[in-house]
Amino acid sequence: MAKQAVLLLAHGTPDTVEEIPEYLRNVVSGRPMPEHVIEEIKHRYTLIGHSPLTEISMEQGKMVEAELAMEGVDAQVYVGMRNWKPYIPDVVRKLCADGVEEVAVVCLAPQNSRTSVGLYRRAVQAESGSLKIDFTEGWADNPLLADAFAVRLREAQEKLTPEAGGPVPVLFTAHSVPCRTVQTPAANEGQPRHWPGERADPYAQEAKHTAELVAARVPQIPKWWFAFQSQGASGGPWIGPTVEDTLTSIASEGVKTVLLQPIGFLCDHVEILYDVDIAFKDYAKGLGIRLERPQSLNASLTLARAIAGLAMRGLGRLQENESAARLN
Repeated sequence: MAKQAVLLLAHGTPDTVEEIPEYLRNVVSGRPMPEHVIEEIKHRYTLIGHSPLTEISMEQGKMVEAELAMEGVDAQVYVGMRNWKPYIPDVVRKLCADGVEEVAVVCLAPQNSRTSVGLYRRAVQAESGSLKIDFTEGWADNPLLADAFAVRLREAQEKLTPEAGGPVPVLFTAHSVPCRTVQTPAANEGQPRHWPGERADPYAQEAKHTAELVAARVPQIPKWWFAFQSQGASGGPWIGPTVEDTLTSIASEGVKTVLLQPIGFLCDHVEILYDVDIAFKDYAKGLGIRLERPQSLNASLTLARAIAGLAMRGLGRLQENESAARLN
């Protein structure tokens, strides 16, 4: 039987403020970035002290490996980052050096987008060689993922409801992406198709669907909205509505307390610790709204079980393919 492993992919984050310029060059694939943008991101990192994304992703990997072992699956879990160390190509080369022949790959971004899952997949394939890969394209509708978010949301509701005098409405968010990246190929007729396939990028619909699944699990929510957060500084429009515009609209309805839950992120990092906990809270305060957020999933056991389930299905498909190849 072929030696199997699991590879989890994440965005990555620099370890120190001094590394931010190099990190940002990775994020934008080497394109020039204005100095004032670099300085602003340095400032944000300074305010939060440190982005724990890498450490939490590594912990999630260990938890998934433990869940697999409990199910009798002997497969080591590796973690690779697209924009920082450990880089995906380096981790794929280590997989091969360790004698792994088949790998189930799961992106720690549940909602499938060309700007996340598509780029991560390219990074894996560039170094894969003879390695057989099963790549989970997206898992926005995974029941355990929705359960994990719902647990955190219920905990926050139970804490805030007595203080607010009743259940609190919710604003779900996911990271915005440039409009150009979610356009269908047909929208750019005559231009090179940088992305395979004809169907539209599913990201926006998948993000909203995750929110719907979470909301359905917490029926005491009186009302909920959805917005895209953390629009970038690159040229061209990004998908919305923005959190700021949505909060302004919510304030016009007389709402005084809101729970904001980012359902596009699986752990704490700068887009939560700064964008939500500092920037959005301050913006909401200026509108007369108290904004709170549920705890991030981070070391959620339910999340680990969701990812382990995806990995087991991927490993199973690889085994089936191997068996079929032997028969032919």
